[in-house]
Amino acid sequence: MTMLCVPIAVRTPEQTLADAAEAKALGADIVEFRVDEFFNGESASSESEATAIVRTIADAPLPVILTCRIADEGGAYDGPEDARVSLFERVATGGSPPAYLDVELAAYTRSANFRQKVNLCVSHAKQVRDVPTRLILSSHDFQTRPADLSRRIMAMYAEPACAVAKIAFRARSLRDNVELFELLRGAPKPTIALGMGEFGLMSRVLAPKFGGLLTFASLRRDAATAPGQATIREMLDLYRFRSIQANTKVYGVLGWPVAHSMSPLVHNAGFEAVGHDGVYLPMPVAGGESEDDARASFKATVEGVLRWAALDFAGASVTIPFKSCPRAGVGPFARDNDGLVAAAGAANTIVVAADGWRLANTDLAGIVGPLRESLGELAGQTVVIWGAGGAARAAALGLSREGADVRITNRTVSRSEAIAASISGVRTITSEDARTCRARAHINTTPIGMHGGPAPEAMAVPIDELAHVSAETVFFDTVYNPIETPMLKAARARGCRTIDGVRMFGAQAAAQFELWTGKPAPKQLFDRLVRETLGG
Repeated sequence: MTMLCVPIAVRTPEQTLADAAEAKALGADIVEFRVDEFFNGESASSESEATAIVRTIADAPLPVILTCRIADEGGAYDGPEDARVSLFERVATGGSPPAYLDVELAAYTRSANFRQKVNLCVSHAKQVRDVPTRLILSSHDFQTRPADLSRRIMAMYAEPACAVAKIAFRARSLRDNVELFELLRGAPKPTIALGMGEFGLMSRVLAPKFGGLLTFASLRRDAATAPGQATIREMLDLYRFRSIQANTKVYGVLGWPVAHSMSPLVHNAGFEAVGHDGVYLPMPVAGGESEDDARASFKATVEGVLRWAALDFAGASVTIPFKSCPRAGVGPFARDNDGLVAAAGAANTIVVAADGWRLANTDLAGIVGPLRESLGELAGQTVVIWGAGGAARAAALGLSREGADVRITNRTVSRSEAIAASISGVRTITSEDARTCRARAHINTTPIGMHGGPAPEAMAVPIDELAHVSAETVFFDTVYNPIETPMLKAARARGCRTIDGVRMFGAQAAAQFELWTGKPAPKQLFDRLVRETLGG
């Protein structure tokens, strides 16, 4: 079983033990005591600091990895090595030695004297006395993948005293995770292989799938000891770490940026609710500065990561800049079975089936479904769409297929005209005509009103200027953060009916979920989770 380790930066014994107790209560298997900020190696204080560390390890409620990380590898210790090795000797001969001692490979191999003294502190085949502490030899690169990665890992395996090999480096793309997983699969000794940074999250969450000895999770967001560490609550509750096994199917959201996507929240909860053996992850893929860059980046991810058989990739949500198809390069890797993707000009879903990859667009369901629930029969109903982006095109296509009278308006008239020209039953109108149109529903598909967007306090649909508004008029905002946008607030003040962006998000996510699992989606769960997260 892959252990979940919480690293704790030691500042005082009291704080350290309190954090260790909290880590245990939250579900950690082991803790790492990072003493490099506490122990400075100066003769005047090192004795008392070492004594405090020994006592803290003895009182710890979980097994302990002791680490005094040197500055060269991301730590804070810059004192003399003889003081550091003296600390190791003290803890090894204390009443309750740590389960593991983590020492950098570079420091271990730099000095024969240092190596010999470290070996006396840890258990190995040539050790004469009985020592319970085992040695982790580690290597860290906070900038990039080290050019001599293979040499480093082989050097660790070759050391007789090395019980565990640990490699951690800043991942440059999702492809670096595959190399880390391959290390775990072929490891002759227990191994920890982790990618740091946003691109390395996959290596941390999927460590159980590939047999990693342990993975790290911070106690709190501000307590991470390496970039990209998820919190222990995220690992256990969001990613369902304990349920991940060798055959677990992997899903994700492909795009840039994806770190704050709520799709992992709803889909992982949905998998648990229906008993589906899957895990859903953010999968950041940098798009670059041009469409050619986007195509190349997506192709490299597909060929180098997603098609790697051992990953058990089973499907994904696709977001910007790869949603447009085939412009951003999604099209060549999958089939458009029902023609909706080609008609919509975008694919937001990949489904891996027995006969290959398929593309789908569930944005249509995300718009049509909630609107049908509100209006009933859509045929013959007049709907005005404000905006001319991907969501507008999906809305126009979905509503036209339902027989609605669809009218679209946009500041850049050529864009709305392009949509109207390509979809039967859709007409473009000016913003002045939109104001006087006797519409049953108005849909905002622009980012206006979105938190962090170009105009968070503005309204794309000028409700107060519309000529025909009644209690039966429906205002639908595809923006879901905030839940109540300025447009929806104004519509409610007028006594109108509203549909918020959470409804759309949940409906399109439910359609994806059902394509992947073949099971009905827990729609109410999706809705509740998003609203709770956004504070609605």
